[in-house]
Formats: sequence, C-alpha cells, structure tokens
Amino acid sequence: MSTSLRARSGSARATFFTAYSAVALAQITNALPGALNGTFAAEFHTSGAGLTWIAGIFMIGVVVFELSWGLLGDLFGRKKLLYVGAGLSIAGSVLAGLAPTTGVMITAQAIGGIGAGILFPISLSMIAAITPDHRARARVIATWAGFLSLGAVISPVLSGLTSQLFTVPGAGAGDPNVFSGWRVAYFIAAAIALGVMVSATRAQDSAAPEGRRLDLPGQATLALGLIAALYATVRAVDAGFGAWDVITGYLAGGILLILFVVVESRTEQPLIHLSLFRNRAYSITGIVAVTGMFAFLAVCYSTSVAVGGLALAETWKVGVLFVFIQGPAFVFIPVVGWLIHHVAPRWVLTSGFALMAVSGYWLSTFPLGTPEAFGGTPWTAFMLPLLLLGIGFALTVGSITAVAINTVDEHHIGMASATTNLLRDLGFALGPVLGSVIAFGIGATAFAAPLAGILTGAGLTPAAVEGLSNVPPLAFLSGWSDVVGTFSGSALSGGAPAEAVDGMVRSLTGVQPQIQGAAGSSLGRGFQAVYLTAGIAATVSAFLTLFITSASTSAPGTAADAADAADESAEAKAGL
Repeated sequence: MSTSLRARSGSARATFFTAYSAVALAQITNALPGALNGTFAAEFHTSGAGLTWIAGIFMIGVVVFELSWGLLGDLFGRKKLLYVGAGLSIAGSVLAGLAPTTGVMITAQAIGGIGAGILFPISLSMIAAITPDHRARARVIATWAGFLSLGAVISPVLSGLTSQLFTVPGAGAGDPNVFSGWRVAYFIAAAIALGVMVSATRAQDSAAPEGRRLDLPGQATLALGLIAALYATVRAVDAGFGAWDVITGYLAGGILLILFVVVESRTEQPLIHLSLFRNRAYSITGIVAVTGMFAFLAVCYSTSVAVGGLALAETWKVGVLFVFIQGPAFVFIPVVGWLIHHVAPRWVLTSGFALMAVSGYWLSTFPLGTPEAFGGTPWTAFMLPLLLLGIGFALTVGSITAVAINTVDEHHIGMASATTNLLRDLGFALGPVLGSVIAFGIGATAFAAPLAGILTGAGLTPAAVEGLSNVPPLAFLSGWSDVVGTFSGSALSGGAPAEAVDGMVRSLTGVQPQIQGAAGSSLGRGFQAVYLTAGIAATVSAFLTLFITSASTSAPGTAADAADAADESAEAKAGL
C-alpha cells in the first residue's frame, strides 16, 4: 500500500484553508483561559486546585496522547481524525460556555484539550502530505506556524472583548442570573470549529498505514503515568504533599512511568526511542524544552491570576497583557526564520531564554495582591516585562526543535523532533501546575499568622480561629459568602448557640477588609515566588544551551538545510 493515499476528490485549497483554520482554532481554545483565571475565581468561587485544573488539564489532554494522534491519522485517514478533533472542540467549547461550576469547566477543558491535541498534528500532516516538494513544504509549514501564533493572539483579544461587551452591566460576580460575556468567546470558538468541519468536507484526505503500528502498552503507561503524577501535584495545592491520595498518585505515576521505560526499551516500534538520550547534546535540549517552557507558562499563569484574580483588573486589561505575551510569536515569524537561517540556533535559543529570565526576575519585584485602586501595581507596569517574555518565547519555541534535530544523526531526526515536541508541551503543562503549588503553598503559609491575629483580635473563640485557619486565602477572596456559610453551618452543627454563632459571623464580617487584604498580600508573595522560580528556570535553560556543542549547531546552516530540517520536524510532529 502506498505511503500516502489521497482521495480522488477534494481541493488542495480547501485542504490548506481547513488545516490553517484548525490549528488557529486549537490555539484559540488552548489560550482562552489565560486571560480568564481571575474571572473563573470570582464566578465559580474556585479553589487554587480548581484554577490549576482549569488552566492545566487542557495541556494534559494534548501531551498524554500527542505521539499517537498522528499515527492514528496514518492508519485510518487524517480527515476522519480532523472531524473527531473539531467535534470534540465543539463539545468542549459549548460545555465551557454553559459551565455552572468549576467541575463542569474542568470537564469542558479536558474535552477541548483532547480535541486540540488531535488538531495540532493532524492539521499539519494534511498539508505536509499534499506538498511533496521540500522547499514548498517548508513554506506551508511556516504558514501553519503563523496561523498557530495568530490563534494565540486572537484568543486574549476575544476573551477581553466578549467580557467587556456582553457582560450585563452592574452585575455581581457569580450571580446565577447574569450572563457573563466571557462565555460568548467559547461559543465563537465552537462556531469556528463547526466551520472547520464544514470546510473539511471539501478537503483532500491522506493516510500512510504501511509499516505503522500503535504502541498501546507504551501509550497507556505514558498517559496514565503522567496523569497520575500531575493529579498528585494539583491535589497537593489544596491538600498538601502529605495527603494519602497525593502520595498514592506519585507512587502510581512513578511505577507507570518506569513501566513505560521498560516497554519502550523492548518494543520494535516505540513511541520514543530512549537511545536518543544517550546523546548529551540532545538530552540537554530535552531538559531545556521542559524547563524553558515551564518558565513561560508559569509567568503566563501567574500574570492571569495576579492581575485578574488578585488585583481585580478587568478581563480586557488581562487580554491586552496577553497580546504582549503572544503577539511577538506572530509578528517575529520572519525575523526568527532569518535568525535560524543565519545564526546558530543554539545562540537564538540562549538569547530567548535570557530574555525570559529577565522578565521573570523583573516581575518578581512587583508588589502583588492589592487592587490598583488601593495602591497596587498598575496593570500597565506589566507590559514591558511581558513583552520581553513574548520576544523570548518567539525566539525559543521554534528554535528548540531546530537545535534538537541538529544534535542527532540524520536517521533519528523525525523521532527527535516528535520527542522534543512532547517534552516542550510537558513543560507547558507543568507551568500552571507547579506554579500553583508554589504560589498557593507559600500564600497559605504566609497567611496563617495574620489570619489568626485578625480573628483573635475580633473576639472569635480559639475553636473558631482554628477552624477558619484551614481555609485557603483564595477562598476568602473569591468565595467570602461560601466561607461564612460553611463556618456558621459547622458551628451550629457542633452545638454552638445560634446567638453566639450570629455574633461571630458579625465579628467576622466586620474584619472582612483586613482578612481579604492579608489574603491578597500573602498570595501576592506566593506569585512573586513563582515569577522568581520562572526566572531561575529560564536562567538554567539559557546556561545549559551553552553546552550544546554539536558541530551542526555551532555554525549557521544553509537555506536548503533549514528547509529540510523544517520538513523533517513537520513530518515527525504530523506522524508522517
């Protein structure tokens, strides 16, 4: 059977249009929560772990199956997989637009993440399959990357505009009778996904089943291992690392990932060739793919929560900040392409990580946790450091793959690119997950003493102080009424007289401003620590790339070499 089968009917133009629209859609749905975390905290009264799941589970859906979707497209036809991906994007977006609770929103994000995880490689493989010439293929791949970047720019603008234009004026956050404008952004994403499905009916199909076989044991152990480990980390945000389910999650994840290594070392067609990591230069590239992209997403997530959730900035302002982050990746496409052609990619990579490090260190000096109206850091102060982050990301996100494929033998280029993509996306997933562990852990520790002092000074009993000391600081900010209701209900069920409970509730309400101020400043210290950690991670990444000494990365490549490298990278990601 031929390695590339095309349907007799179908338009090449429709195929390109469908693929470019699909990757833009996938990135729009991926980036939508970035500007909305503060809104989610206010509307859903969610915990720190809830925000982490909303932000992180989308990328988990992309990462855990990333190496298999391209192969399934090869086996069963890429257009069929694109229909599935677009259909899941519709389902996830509609469910997110209707979500009444954190749990439903998390489910919607998981569905949307799996859909996007299909669309990313399948859209690329569809256009690569109908572009046999290497130079032409390199051009369409660059265009595909441009539409991916365009989706990242559209998303924060879309969330900001819809929140500003469609939210009912004067409504309180979390009011069930209010239609929140951010939901319109998800309905628009669903409409775009429907358009992709309609466009795909005229697109050409392709497949490459010869010699292809799905590594089910490897896929299962990798997916379950990553999910277990990431679940344990997210659960630790609220429960702490000593909780039994956190320990169990880490143990299960560790065992499954060890089994994955065993399986991959014995199978003839592994998801990942472990021999790649015997190459020191490639191993370094793999490490910085994780640490560098962790730094990027940790800053993005921290900015969303710190500016939108703690400083209470309007959603459109957070959207503008995310344009400063995502915009350079789109605007600098020709610049980065020229640099990779004329400058050794590892130097481009090092420079990008250095800019990201400066951004992280700079942001860590900002006082956080206080609304601008009460003397907090103005939202406009974030623009310049976030622009540096965006430029650094533009320089690194493509250069990581370029450096990786230049550090291995020619016959390993495809697998090296695919594995690097997986590691890079794992770094994306870890950004909000580890960022939350750091921010909410430090925030809770810093909040304990001030909270106890405020409650004791307000005349609450020691038992009441002890009970409220277990409430995380974010709950006092995003769900005050829930905290008070739970406290009074618990006190009444414990046998406290109704009059005494009413008195404590009045005392608690009287010190609400002090408690919320302490909660905000405590969480602000936590997010300062995340920024600092991101700066350190980016610094380590920049330093490590200096030790990539492969001859092919020490000097600029020719235009033909760059075209071939881009071609191989696309084929690996697409599963060709």
